[in-house]
Amino acid sequence: MPGKTRNLALLVAGITLALSVWFAGTAAVPALLAGGAITRAEAGWLVAFVQAGFVAGTLVSAVLSLADRLPARALFLGSALVAGAATAAQAVIEPAGAGAYALRFVAGAMMAGVYPLGMKLAAGWARTGPGGDLGLLIGLVVGAVTLGSAAPHALPALLGTLDWRAVYLAAGAIAMLGGLLILPFRPGPLDPRRPPFRPAQALEAWRNPRLRLANLGYLGHMWELYAVWAWVGLFLASQDASRGAGLQAGLLTALVVASGAVGCVALGLLADRFNRARMAAAAMLLSGGCAIVIGFAPGWLVWPLAALWGVTVVADSAQFSACTTLCAPPEYVGTMLTVQACAGFLLTVPVIQLMAWAVPALGWGPSFAILGLGPLLGAFAMWRLAPLLPAAR
Repeated sequence: MPGKTRNLALLVAGITLALSVWFAGTAAVPALLAGGAITRAEAGWLVAFVQAGFVAGTLVSAVLSLADRLPARALFLGSALVAGAATAAQAVIEPAGAGAYALRFVAGAMMAGVYPLGMKLAAGWARTGPGGDLGLLIGLVVGAVTLGSAAPHALPALLGTLDWRAVYLAAGAIAMLGGLLILPFRPGPLDPRRPPFRPAQALEAWRNPRLRLANLGYLGHMWELYAVWAWVGLFLASQDASRGAGLQAGLLTALVVASGAVGCVALGLLADRFNRARMAAAAMLLSGGCAIVIGFAPGWLVWPLAALWGVTVVADSAQFSACTTLCAPPEYVGTMLTVQACAGFLLTVPVIQLMAWAVPALGWGPSFAILGLGPLLGAFAMWRLAPLLPAAR
């Protein structure tokens, strides 16, 4: 398709930069904790309110069908600009408290106009039928989300300072730039419309055996993913190799999180050729295994395990929505995807806070092992779904 590479490159770059707001608060946490400016529980809320905002934004977008009613580029641009402004504004208020949480909520809500919309725009450029590349394109979008989530961790090293205000200001500016990159983007020839959200059919996500398995797999995945992204930086900064080198620890953490982009693209390619549910299950077994052992591992093994964890923890993300799309009645696909996303992101809120309690009480090893239970149970659900998965529509 003429222009496919150029437009997908613009889309991926825009998503990557816009998503830098998501974990801007997390990147500032080590310095804030070291300075006694926030507590560990407050650090958890800085991330949890982004998750809650995303759930609220996704529901509003689904109910009002914003992705289909509004011009896609205008929605993407407006969302990125507001998210960037809300993030930059955090540099001039207290690092925790009602104002900080409200701004984090707004940033998360605006990501509902970037992340899900990005998937829709990428799907517009997909090849259909035998040899299709939808899995690869959605994998590229999730890879962009992963890179964007990693970016704030690298900002202290790139800026040469651990000042949390500089991190917020830089992340906000980067997000606005990402929004501007969507202006020269052109939608693909397919321009798929998402089926409407029908709240009355929401329970079908749990009544239908195949959808139930796909959703259980997704919940197991989400039990682990965002808690890892929220806390792995602090864990790695606590290791002997990183003590006294906060800037270096942040850069290495960014590389660990960003490595998930490789997993997203690789698993997307495999999912287009092999059973999607089995590919997702394999990734979950690897990431769950890393979660269980990394907190107990000797120092020399921590970074290799962290790299493997970074690749596998997010590699399966796109395949849950793909499985749900295949298993749901066509007229209910939009509702089923909305239910799945909202349930998954709501689950991340208590899990992130659970880690804030568990780490001081139990230590990193048992706390991460608790996270590992989710993907292992999720892998079992996806393995059961695999023989029930229909052919691609």
